[in-house]
Amino acid sequence: MPMPWLRMLAASAISTVLIGTSGVTTAAAPDHRGVRDSVHTAGRVALTARGLRADYQLNAYSGQGMVRNYNGGSPEVNYRTFYDRALLNVPGDVWRNPGTWRPQLVVVHLGTNDFSTPLNPGEPWTDESLAAAYRSAYSGFLAKLRQRYGSATTLLAVGTGPFAGHVEHVVRERASAGDRRVRYWPLDTTGLDCTGCHWHYSARDHRLLADRLTALVADLPIRW
Repeated sequence: MPMPWLRMLAASAISTVLIGTSGVTTAAAPDHRGVRDSVHTAGRVALTARGLRADYQLNAYSGQGMVRNYNGGSPEVNYRTFYDRALLNVPGDVWRNPGTWRPQLVVVHLGTNDFSTPLNPGEPWTDESLAAAYRSAYSGFLAKLRQRYGSATTLLAVGTGPFAGHVEHVVRERASAGDRRVRYWPLDTTGLDCTGCHWHYSARDHRLLADRLTALVADLPIRW
Protein backbone atom coordinates (compact mmCIF):
# COMPACT_ATOMS: atom_id res chain seq x y z
CA MET A 1 0.00 0.00 0.00
CA PRO A 2 1.54 3.37 -0.96
CA MET A 3 2.45 5.79 1.81
CA PRO A 4 0.10 8.79 1.99
CA TRP A 5 1.67 12.02 0.83
CA LEU A 6 -0.07 14.10 3.48
CA ARG A 7 -0.79 13.61 7.16
CA MET A 8 -3.62 15.58 8.71
CA LEU A 9 -4.70 16.01 12.31
CA ALA A 10 -8.10 17.47 13.16
CA ALA A 11 -8.87 18.86 16.62
CA SER A 12 -12.57 19.51 16.97
CA ALA A 13 -15.77 18.94 18.87
CA ILE A 14 -19.32 18.03 18.02
CA SER A 15 -19.54 19.17 14.40
CA THR A 16 -16.65 16.92 13.36
CA VAL A 17 -17.31 13.95 15.64
CA LEU A 18 -20.41 13.28 13.46
CA ILE A 19 -23.05 13.16 16.14
CA GLY A 20 -26.41 12.67 14.43
CA THR A 21 -25.13 12.70 10.86
CA SER A 22 -27.01 9.58 9.81
CA GLY A 23 -30.27 10.65 11.40
CA VAL A 24 -33.27 11.03 9.12
CA THR A 25 -34.83 13.79 11.20
CA THR A 26 -33.57 16.72 13.24
CA ALA A 27 -35.17 15.14 16.32
CA ALA A 28 -33.17 12.17 17.62
CA ALA A 29 -35.07 8.91 18.03
CA PRO A 30 -35.80 7.79 21.62
CA ASP A 31 -33.01 5.21 21.42
CA HIS A 32 -30.65 7.77 19.80
CA ARG A 33 -30.26 5.60 16.69
CA GLY A 34 -29.26 8.57 14.53
CA VAL A 35 -26.59 9.53 17.04
CA ARG A 36 -25.31 6.03 17.67
CA ASP A 37 -25.13 4.99 14.03
CA SER A 38 -23.05 7.96 12.85
CA VAL A 39 -19.53 7.03 11.74
CA HIS A 40 -16.49 9.23 11.41
CA THR A 41 -15.59 7.84 7.97
CA ALA A 42 -18.57 9.74 6.51
CA GLY A 43 -17.33 13.04 7.90
CA ARG A 44 -15.54 15.89 6.18
CA VAL A 45 -12.15 15.09 7.73
CA ALA A 46 -12.16 11.49 6.49
CA LEU A 47 -13.60 12.47 3.11
CA THR A 48 -10.98 15.19 2.69
CA ALA A 49 -8.19 12.81 3.65
CA ARG A 50 -9.47 10.23 1.20
CA GLY A 51 -9.62 12.77 -1.62
CA LEU A 52 -6.07 13.92 -0.94
CA ARG A 53 -4.69 10.41 -0.32
CA ALA A 54 -3.80 11.53 3.18
CA ASP A 55 -3.38 9.75 6.47
CA TYR A 56 -5.41 11.38 9.22
CA GLN A 57 -6.05 11.45 12.95
CA LEU A 58 -9.32 12.82 14.33
CA ASN A 59 -9.29 14.12 17.91
CA ALA A 60 -12.90 15.10 18.58
CA TYR A 61 -15.07 15.14 21.69
CA SER A 62 -18.80 15.84 21.53
CA GLY A 63 -20.05 18.72 23.64
CA GLN A 64 -16.63 19.98 24.72
CA GLY A 65 -15.52 23.54 24.13
CA MET A 66 -12.23 25.35 24.31
CA VAL A 67 -13.19 26.86 27.69
CA ARG A 68 -16.98 26.38 27.99
CA ASN A 69 -18.88 23.22 27.13
CA TYR A 70 -22.28 23.03 25.48
CA ASN A 71 -24.88 24.89 27.58
CA GLY A 72 -22.29 25.32 30.35
CA GLY A 73 -22.19 21.62 31.25
CA SER A 74 -19.38 19.93 33.20
CA PRO A 75 -17.51 23.19 33.87
CA GLU A 76 -14.66 21.36 35.60
CA VAL A 77 -13.40 20.04 32.24
CA ASN A 78 -13.18 21.17 28.63
CA TYR A 79 -11.73 19.93 25.34
CA ARG A 80 -8.17 20.74 26.40
CA THR A 81 -8.58 18.53 29.48
CA PHE A 82 -8.75 15.47 27.25
CA TYR A 83 -6.62 16.45 24.27
CA ASP A 84 -3.38 14.89 25.49
CA ARG A 85 -4.96 11.65 26.67
CA ALA A 86 -5.00 8.25 25.01
CA LEU A 87 -7.59 6.90 27.48
CA LEU A 88 -10.06 9.71 27.94
CA ASN A 89 -11.48 8.43 31.23
CA VAL A 90 -8.06 8.18 32.92
CA PRO A 91 -6.93 11.52 34.41
CA GLY A 92 -3.26 12.10 33.83
CA ASP A 93 -3.03 9.62 30.98
CA VAL A 94 -0.89 10.84 28.07
CA TRP A 95 -0.74 9.58 24.50
CA ARG A 96 2.88 8.91 23.61
CA ASN A 97 3.74 9.83 20.07
CA PRO A 98 5.99 7.03 18.77
CA GLY A 99 7.88 9.65 16.78
CA THR A 100 6.38 8.64 13.46
CA TRP A 101 3.30 10.87 13.65
CA ARG A 102 4.27 14.28 12.26
CA PRO A 103 1.32 15.84 10.45
CA GLN A 104 1.98 18.48 7.82
CA LEU A 105 -1.46 19.96 8.53
CA VAL A 106 -3.43 20.43 11.74
CA VAL A 107 -7.03 21.64 11.40
CA VAL A 108 -8.57 23.21 14.52
CA HIS A 109 -12.34 23.71 14.68
CA LEU A 110 -13.27 24.57 18.26
CA GLY A 111 -15.76 27.16 19.46
CA THR A 112 -19.24 25.97 18.55
CA ASN A 113 -19.92 24.62 22.02
CA ASP A 114 -18.41 27.67 23.73
CA PHE A 115 -20.79 30.11 22.05
CA SER A 116 -23.80 28.24 20.65
CA THR A 117 -25.93 28.59 23.80
CA PRO A 118 -26.61 31.66 25.95
CA LEU A 119 -24.95 31.93 29.33
CA ASN A 120 -26.97 30.44 32.17
CA PRO A 121 -27.48 32.01 35.60
CA GLY A 122 -24.65 30.90 37.87
CA GLU A 123 -22.04 30.43 35.17
CA PRO A 124 -18.77 32.25 35.95
CA TRP A 125 -18.79 34.22 32.68
CA THR A 126 -19.90 37.43 31.14
CA ASP A 127 -19.98 37.66 27.36
CA GLU A 128 -16.77 39.69 27.51
CA SER A 129 -14.90 37.41 29.92
CA LEU A 130 -15.89 34.30 27.95
CA ALA A 131 -14.59 35.84 24.73
CA ALA A 132 -11.32 36.86 26.39
CA ALA A 133 -10.83 33.43 27.99
CA TYR A 134 -11.59 31.72 24.68
CA ARG A 135 -9.04 33.81 22.78
CA SER A 136 -6.39 33.22 25.43
CA ALA A 137 -7.00 29.45 25.52
CA TYR A 138 -7.10 29.25 21.71
CA SER A 139 -3.79 31.07 21.45
CA GLY A 140 -2.25 28.74 24.02
CA PHE A 141 -3.59 25.70 22.19
CA LEU A 142 -2.05 26.83 18.91
CA ALA A 143 1.23 27.45 20.73
CA LYS A 144 1.13 23.89 22.07
CA LEU A 145 0.52 22.49 18.60
CA ARG A 146 3.35 24.57 17.18
CA GLN A 147 5.75 23.37 19.88
CA ARG A 148 4.68 19.77 19.41
CA TYR A 149 4.84 19.55 15.63
CA GLY A 150 7.40 22.19 14.70
CA SER A 151 7.59 25.16 12.38
CA ALA A 152 7.00 23.16 9.17
CA THR A 153 3.44 22.13 10.11
CA THR A 154 0.59 24.30 8.85
CA LEU A 155 -2.02 25.16 11.47
CA LEU A 156 -5.45 25.83 9.93
CA ALA A 157 -7.82 27.57 12.34
CA VAL A 158 -11.50 27.36 11.37
CA GLY A 159 -13.95 30.09 12.32
CA THR A 160 -17.68 30.39 11.82
CA GLY A 161 -20.67 32.03 13.48
CA PRO A 162 -20.18 33.85 16.78
CA PHE A 163 -16.59 32.72 17.31
CA ALA A 164 -15.21 33.50 13.83
CA GLY A 165 -13.91 36.93 14.79
CA HIS A 166 -12.13 35.56 17.86
CA VAL A 167 -10.33 32.89 15.83
CA GLU A 168 -9.32 35.41 13.19
CA HIS A 169 -7.99 37.71 15.93
CA VAL A 170 -5.81 34.95 17.41
CA VAL A 171 -4.45 33.97 13.99
CA ARG A 172 -3.58 37.58 13.19
CA GLU A 173 -1.71 37.89 16.49
CA ARG A 174 0.29 34.74 15.85
CA ALA A 175 1.09 35.75 12.30
CA SER A 176 2.22 39.19 13.48
CA ALA A 177 4.48 37.49 16.02
CA GLY A 178 6.24 35.61 13.22
CA ASP A 179 4.30 32.35 12.81
CA ARG A 180 4.36 31.99 9.03
CA ARG A 181 2.40 28.73 8.87
CA VAL A 182 -0.81 29.61 10.64
CA ARG A 183 -3.89 30.21 8.51
CA TYR A 184 -7.44 31.34 9.19
CA TRP A 185 -10.29 29.66 7.29
CA PRO A 186 -13.74 31.26 7.50
CA LEU A 187 -15.99 28.26 7.09
CA ASP A 188 -18.39 28.65 4.17
CA THR A 189 -21.73 27.28 5.36
CA THR A 190 -23.62 28.21 2.20
CA GLY A 191 -26.06 25.50 1.13
CA LEU A 192 -25.83 23.40 4.30
CA ASP A 193 -29.13 21.92 5.47
CA CYS A 194 -28.10 20.86 9.00
CA THR A 195 -30.72 18.12 9.00
CA GLY A 196 -28.84 15.60 11.12
CA CYS A 197 -30.22 14.74 14.56
CA HIS A 198 -30.45 17.82 16.78
CA TRP A 199 -29.65 20.03 13.79
CA HIS A 200 -26.16 18.69 13.26
CA TYR A 201 -24.54 18.52 9.84
CA SER A 202 -26.06 15.92 7.56
CA ALA A 203 -24.04 13.48 5.45
CA ARG A 204 -24.67 15.78 2.50
CA ASP A 205 -23.31 18.72 4.49
CA HIS A 206 -20.13 16.81 5.28
CA ARG A 207 -19.60 16.06 1.60
CA LEU A 208 -20.00 19.75 0.73
CA LEU A 209 -17.60 20.80 3.49
CA ALA A 210 -15.12 18.12 2.45
CA ASP A 211 -15.12 19.51 -1.09
CA ARG A 212 -14.42 23.00 0.25
CA LEU A 213 -11.71 21.83 2.63
CA THR A 214 -10.08 19.70 -0.08
CA ALA A 215 -9.89 22.67 -2.43
CA LEU A 216 -8.39 24.83 0.30
CA VAL A 217 -5.78 22.27 1.37
CA ALA A 218 -4.76 21.60 -2.22
CA ASP A 219 -3.80 25.29 -2.54
CA LEU A 220 -1.83 25.52 0.72
CA PRO A 221 1.98 25.64 0.46
CA ILE A 222 2.44 22.28 2.18
CA ARG A 223 5.58 20.26 1.53
CA TRP A 224 5.63 16.47 1.88
